[in-house]
Amino acid sequence: MSAQQPDDVYTHGHHESVVRAHASRTAENSAAFVIPHLTPGVSVLDVGCGPGSITCDFAEMVAPGRVAGLDRSPDIIGQAAALAAERGVDNVDFATGNVYDLGFPDESFDVVHAHQVLQHLTDPVAALREMRRVAKAGGIVAVRDADFHGMSWYPAIPELDDWMDLYQRIARRNGAEPDAGRRLVSWAQAAGFTDVAPSSSNWLYATGQQRRWQARVWGERVLHSSFADQALEYGFASEADLARISAGWHRWGSTEDGWFLIPNGEVIARA
Repeated sequence: MSAQQPDDVYTHGHHESVVRAHASRTAENSAAFVIPHLTPGVSVLDVGCGPGSITCDFAEMVAPGRVAGLDRSPDIIGQAAALAAERGVDNVDFATGNVYDLGFPDESFDVVHAHQVLQHLTDPVAALREMRRVAKAGGIVAVRDADFHGMSWYPAIPELDDWMDLYQRIARRNGAEPDAGRRLVSWAQAAGFTDVAPSSSNWLYATGQQRRWQARVWGERVLHSSFADQALEYGFASEADLARISAGWHRWGSTEDGWFLIPNGEVIARA
């Protein structure tokens, strides 16, 4: 995700650890609530498509329907286009774009999708209005966002409490809403939708492989991504603080009984 207006600051950035995590997302593990709406011939816009893994899945499901993927970062769009070529997906087009000004005529798409996008925006309601504009009459806008304060983990690791506090402070300093999942219904209603179907699904990291993967991803992000740069720039943490939090992530990842649950809010809003 990173289709934003210029004033929006993307808390995660595009460090390799972030992009690697985003590239692991599939339609099945991250957009299952949308799949029933993806039939052959349907047109789809994927806003904030990132490296394109979900977008390419969508394209395969709706072929010969056309899919467009937008992201603010030209580098990430290049990676998405390369993935489509590698997978032989020829009914998808990737381009840079802005969620507040999508650049398509009214009623262009049957499905407009955004995954983990609204939580990073300073005006998610305006983004939803713009997504509604390009959705066909009777089409849908489908959004999914995590809820950071809804996350839970075991065992108790003080450094993960510090990580959560730091993440909340950075995201809110950026004018964003890290607890977006619980607000999706409210935002959709504020954007003018009257037919809103809510749901929720989780990401769970509770096997040895999953724990190690999640710990490695966040252990790196805490030290090297835009998250780290912003923590230091805003004066919210020192390098020693970040090193301690990263070590806490790795300590959690080495447990034999660790659990990390990420709840996601979802809505299907009918245009």
